[in-house]
Amino acid sequence: MKLGLLKPAEGSRTSKKRLGRGIGSGLGKTSTKGHKGQWARSGGGVRPGFEGGQMPLTRRVPKRGFKNHFRKEYAIINVCDLEALEIAAGSVVNYEMLLLAGYIKEVKGAEGLKVLGSGTLTKALTVEAAKFSATAKAAIENAGGTCTVVEG
Repeated sequence: MKLGLLKPAEGSRTSKKRLGRGIGSGLGKTSTKGHKGQWARSGGGVRPGFEGGQMPLTRRVPKRGFKNHFRKEYAIINVCDLEALEIAAGSVVNYEMLLLAGYIKEVKGAEGLKVLGSGTLTKALTVEAAKFSATAKAAIENAGGTCTVVEG
């Protein structure tokens, strides 16, 4: 087999329509545009969303809600996930460490890490995060660890 002899499978490629090339082609004269009218003209047609002068759907449907541009996003981890970490007691747990270990995904524009209190913790860990829920803080401190609030 030679590269120069390779061809696409039979019937997989179709030749493009050559419009307006004579009546014998079957695509001559009006070139599939029909007779007269807006769509037959050069540059004819209407913009996307135009409904013939009727009030368009995008203007008929009311606007709803808003987007808070000041909202802060956090990468989230639960206390039970901290328990599952394969690290020794007394270790420091922070956003960068969890990201490198693959326990959290990088959140676009994240302000840092937020620890939530689902589950239990038995290891004494030093946790550095931007935010802690009340139950998470209690669980970490009950296990003998410390909670340190850091800026994202």
